[in-house]
Amino acid sequence: MNPTDAAEICRLSATETAALIRSRELSPVEVTDAVLDRIDAVDGELGAFCTPTPDLARAAARRVADDIAAGRDTGPLAGVPLGVKDLISTKGIRTTSGSHAYADFVPDEDDIVVERSVAAGAVVLGKTNATEFGYSATGHNPLFPVTRNPWDLDRTPGGSSAGSAAAVAAGLGPVALGSDGGGSVRVPAALCGIFGFKASMGRVPVYPGCRDERYPGVSGWESVEHIGPLTRTVADAALMLSVLTGPDPRDRHSIPCADVDWTRRRPTGPLRIAYSQDLGRVAVDPEVRRVADEAARVFEKDLGAEVDRIDLQLPDYSTAFGAIVAAETDLTGMRAMADRLGPAMSPHLAALVRTPWTAEQFTDANLVRKAVVNRVARLMSTYDLILTPTTSVAAFPVGVQGPELIDGRMVPTDHWTSFTPLANLTGQPAASLPAGRTRGGLPVGVQLIGRHLADGALLDVCAAYEEAAPWRDAWPTAV
Repeated sequence: MNPTDAAEICRLSATETAALIRSRELSPVEVTDAVLDRIDAVDGELGAFCTPTPDLARAAARRVADDIAAGRDTGPLAGVPLGVKDLISTKGIRTTSGSHAYADFVPDEDDIVVERSVAAGAVVLGKTNATEFGYSATGHNPLFPVTRNPWDLDRTPGGSSAGSAAAVAAGLGPVALGSDGGGSVRVPAALCGIFGFKASMGRVPVYPGCRDERYPGVSGWESVEHIGPLTRTVADAALMLSVLTGPDPRDRHSIPCADVDWTRRRPTGPLRIAYSQDLGRVAVDPEVRRVADEAARVFEKDLGAEVDRIDLQLPDYSTAFGAIVAAETDLTGMRAMADRLGPAMSPHLAALVRTPWTAEQFTDANLVRKAVVNRVARLMSTYDLILTPTTSVAAFPVGVQGPELIDGRMVPTDHWTSFTPLANLTGQPAASLPAGRTRGGLPVGVQLIGRHLADGALLDVCAAYEEAAPWRDAWPTAV
């Protein structure tokens, strides 16, 4: 590899990029220019970035280069290009949340994760496209052109962190920030063939997203929302988490992280894994089942794990999850917004906020959540990990919320995302790993859920799986 070749620069991991910049074999300006040139070349088709900021990125890269030349301390992300999901606030950069209601909104403060990334030297490339306020797992919203999957431009990249996943998969920056209230980091990671990690609830503080009462739509999802990295390698996710984690007084759920060494990987030791293809109730495409079975065999044969194919005996949490999201939504503000925007609001979102929810629906949902948490806690006293498919289908055509027919069953259009909300309800760490492809060449991911607060152990297992079944050299060919 010639790291001075622009195409090869775009294929470097964040860890490699940071190391080459530290050793002065690459300059931050050279790296930023290479990635911005690739964005110019391919993002017209892909639609990953809704608000690119090339001038700001080049200015940031020059500042990092000046710091290096002057011998000043630079952070662990010095010169690393970074995409930021358009639901995450960026001071001075338009943040629309994919809605006409915020089409010209420019925040006066960064989200904590942006503060920390920039302080660590990251070069923000711009905002990546997302569904309206994150209330969908696809890549389209009423404001911008649809984001497409770099493996097949006619198909969705998943969402709601659609642009972040498509960008990383296509080499438009080695890392991007996403948010995950019900799987919105892990789902697009799976459909785009990259790695997505959601740390334990509170490891990565979230503010002002979910918590700023002034902004309807932006202020929801508080008890289930997480922010996490989308990357091409496990090491890059660990590098990002070493920067992003740690408590902040603006997030009352944030917790200390001194118990995790994010960047040091350890041998995994004996593992016992509970594997479920379908949670006993989910329609799953046979191609996804095949790939998930192959991943289970990797854990057994290559990692020496004991993999038990069991019924997890979980309550069906799908209806309860929707009610919890609604209960944490500013329904008064959102209903006024729906009236004001009319057909300019996504139909599924307008329907959710206009639903005449009852107090009993919300309290019943909390009871289901408690039952789920209690059942999983009992499971995790026996098992180190839960393994499932990340999604029940591979990427499907753009323009719809999801398939209505899966493996011969008629299902709701959000049924294909049934696996991922589990770790949002329990707050446990979870990841999506690239596990293979369909016979048509589309990526398929598997989800690993770790024990309560066992983020480091989960990363160790992900790194071991990556070594046993490497995915990094598989690049999409559609862009």
